[in-house]
Amino acid sequence: MKSWSATVVPAPLLALFLSHAADAAEVPAKPNIVVILVDDMGFSDIGCYGSEIPTPNLDRLAAEGVRFTQFYNAGRCCPTRASLLTGLYPHQTGVGHMMEDKKVPGYRGRLNDQCLTLAEVLRPAGYFTIMCGKWHVGQNHGVTPWGRSFDRSINAAAGGFYFPDSPRADLFLNGTPVGRRGGKLPDQWYSTDLWTDFSIKFIDEAVMAKKPFFLYLAHNAPHFPLQVPQDEIAKFRGKYRTGWDQLRAQRHAKQIKLGIVDKAWPLSPRPDAVKAWENLTETERDHFDHIMAIYAATIAHMDTAVGRLTAALKERSVLDNTLILFLSDNGGNAESGPDGRLVGKPPGSAESDVFEGQSWATLSNTPFLRYKHFNHEGGIATPLIVHWPARIKARGELRLQPGHLVDIMATCVDVAGTTYPKESNGHAILPMEGTSLLPAFDNKPLTRDALYWEHEGNAAIRVGDRKLVRTGRTGTWELYDLKDDRTELHDIADSNPEQVQQLAAKWTAWAARAQVKPYPGSAKAQNTKHSHEP
Repeated sequence: MKSWSATVVPAPLLALFLSHAADAAEVPAKPNIVVILVDDMGFSDIGCYGSEIPTPNLDRLAAEGVRFTQFYNAGRCCPTRASLLTGLYPHQTGVGHMMEDKKVPGYRGRLNDQCLTLAEVLRPAGYFTIMCGKWHVGQNHGVTPWGRSFDRSINAAAGGFYFPDSPRADLFLNGTPVGRRGGKLPDQWYSTDLWTDFSIKFIDEAVMAKKPFFLYLAHNAPHFPLQVPQDEIAKFRGKYRTGWDQLRAQRHAKQIKLGIVDKAWPLSPRPDAVKAWENLTETERDHFDHIMAIYAATIAHMDTAVGRLTAALKERSVLDNTLILFLSDNGGNAESGPDGRLVGKPPGSAESDVFEGQSWATLSNTPFLRYKHFNHEGGIATPLIVHWPARIKARGELRLQPGHLVDIMATCVDVAGTTYPKESNGHAILPMEGTSLLPAFDNKPLTRDALYWEHEGNAAIRVGDRKLVRTGRTGTWELYDLKDDRTELHDIADSNPEQVQQLAAKWTAWAARAQVKPYPGSAKAQNTKHSHEP
């Protein structure tokens, strides 16, 4: 099967894509903003963060901009999207878990009326606002891109697909259901390319309107079920018979050489549940090689799409004045267990069901512990590539300042030269939780009190270089000095009981303020839930 990147757009739309005459574009005084979010990609899965997977387009953006080494997401799909879009912690928006309404304020499964999206803040500042891809912040409860101030959108309510044959692939174009194929959609498409093609189309509308644009491009890739054209999978078959043990060592060495990790931080050990590669049978090795070939091809295809988008920006003479932020919504995904999943014929097709699994996710998260869902570094650390030639003079440099999703709203407000509202439509709006990253672009320090996390009872707080983290609501707090031990191998909680107590108390106060508590199903939740019905 061939890639659909060159053929996904019907002729009438293609004509619009190409209609960027020189007299149509004047670089607006305000910079354009593009946020590219990928799904379930680990910290080390692109070349400029240590990977062997070829990602030349992302590597080029990094070489022409800066990379953050300590940027964080919320550890899971929906909470990350809610936090990125609003500049708040997930529970404050009502999306402390996934899309189920659990009847308590922090877990309503949709963006609430106490938050604003980036589009709702940037549109009044003159921006043409665009959303393409996976939404997943409450469309099942009536919260939609077009209802939250996106001028143009093509989206799925959630994800879990790549081809139109999937029953999950029902799409919405500017608020109108358009099904899966035909009409305003191509008969055949691949989601990574479809989102990119429509992004370019909508950017052309903004350029012709002589407006600065904000694009939120939320890819499915590389979320399960992993699917990608067969000819692209074939390019990687056999390349992963080296195995995760050797590849983890290679990625770690490359990360040290790149400066992404400190050589003093040991590579986290292979988990007990993950077998030593040398002990696998030939059949097992072929099984795992096939899974990773599909995963790698999915990421490589995403990188090619990023290259097409940036080439389009350059062709329209707007690349230099566009702030691009690239990041992932959580760490590598261990769901499906150590064996992964390789179901359907052929694997990687629309009829298949393929999961990376824990064994390869351990490679994805090199050099860290744990995975998606957890608040250890493997669950919440993400690459962040920042590209903005007109403003960032550094080229290929690293930024060590810790940052978080909540900083993206503050950064966009700063970049756009606008203000963040205190109220909207008669509702008081919660203040931003983050800080602008602009000083860090110039390698200046960022001032903040603390960073916080909670998901499914997993919890963490970071103050300076000290991080308190636990697994589950009844788990024991662990304390790490991330300056010396970012791979979280040396718990210093027992020797620092007062600091543990102080940080735990600080986290508990935040949890009460940020609607982490009451937890769903708790006695307090049962007593108070009815007062919070919409």
